[in-house]
Amino acid sequence: MRELTAELARELTGHIIPFWKKLRDEEHGGYAGLVSSDLTVRPEADKGSIQNSRILWFFSEAYLLLGDPSLLDEAEHAYSMLRRMTDENNGGLYWSIRADGTVADGTKHTYCQAFALYGLASYARASRCPDVLTRARAQFDLMEAKCRDEDGILESFTETWGPEENRKLSGSGVLAFRTMNTLLHVIEAYTGFCRAVKECRASAGEEEAVKERLRWLVSLWESRIYNRDRRRQEVFFDAKYRSLADVHSYGHDIEASWLIEESLEVLNDPALTSRIRPLLLELADHVLTEAMSETGLANERADGKTDERRCWWVQAEAMRGFLGAWEKTGEARYRDAVLTEWRFIRERLIDRRPGGEWFRTLSPDGTPYWNEPAADPWKAPYHNGRLAMEFIRLDPEV
Repeated sequence: MRELTAELARELTGHIIPFWKKLRDEEHGGYAGLVSSDLTVRPEADKGSIQNSRILWFFSEAYLLLGDPSLLDEAEHAYSMLRRMTDENNGGLYWSIRADGTVADGTKHTYCQAFALYGLASYARASRCPDVLTRARAQFDLMEAKCRDEDGILESFTETWGPEENRKLSGSGVLAFRTMNTLLHVIEAYTGFCRAVKECRASAGEEEAVKERLRWLVSLWESRIYNRDRRRQEVFFDAKYRSLADVHSYGHDIEASWLIEESLEVLNDPALTSRIRPLLLELADHVLTEAMSETGLANERADGKTDERRCWWVQAEAMRGFLGAWEKTGEARYRDAVLTEWRFIRERLIDRRPGGEWFRTLSPDGTPYWNEPAADPWKAPYHNGRLAMEFIRLDPEV
């Protein structure tokens, strides 16, 4: 595993970081919103707030890990764009803006707000700037005021926070009122904010208040999202968290298996951990048994049919999730899955073309989908960059 970590460290510093640095847009601010399939950088493309928040998170965490001042400078650049993407009158981040700074899509989606908080929390830890922590607090307060009701997480809103159909996070032929995906990433964002509040030495009362909301979210996941009978997360829901579609998202399940474990570690609540951790291990076991092969992890299964595409983010989350399961159980099958995934990623998924990063999607035999962009509003250094950093954190001597 030491050699694997060393390879991931080289991939991070020699490939992933340089790729995203070159997308820095000095003319319009932020980073180019699109790199086309032929690796042409498109600075004139719209800039998505999800992508920018993930870039902010990535460079902040990379600086905290590696200590390279140039990474903090990149994070500052992304932070400046996050501020431009924020609606100072109505609050919250827009879905996207044009290169000239005007609003392209004014939707206020909880998914966007969560990633903004996630990025702000990491940048607060990296910069140690009180103003950044203040902005993160304001983002948390906004989400508490706008993005939930007594039953759970609300999702899609107009620019002025009126209700809007949740088309951006729906799928599989249904229009969902609530989704597993958004709840999972709100949990992730609140976990990151808990860390920031603690590390930036806010009051104990503030830290406990954030933890209280995080506990509520994890309990909501346990009671509404996790299907104990089928050992999986349900994906799309109505307003009462009744499942609307037969979908098993392998990537989200293995991602949840370690992201929610991170929440448990932050909360340090033995009773909650004893309830939730077995469910997380069930997720990892089920995904490994049902969806893993020598060519990585399948994407999902919907209405009895498996989508065999190999998506970049699913493979990255599989490596991290199976690593976590191996750490918790000591079972060699999880270690073997990590090694199998890395072989597939190294040999097939990494784009070795000059100016490339990772392919977005492969067929099961490893053939790239050549028509797909190398970067876009949904493709950022969040999944693969985080994978590399997680392995390095676990073996800091590499």
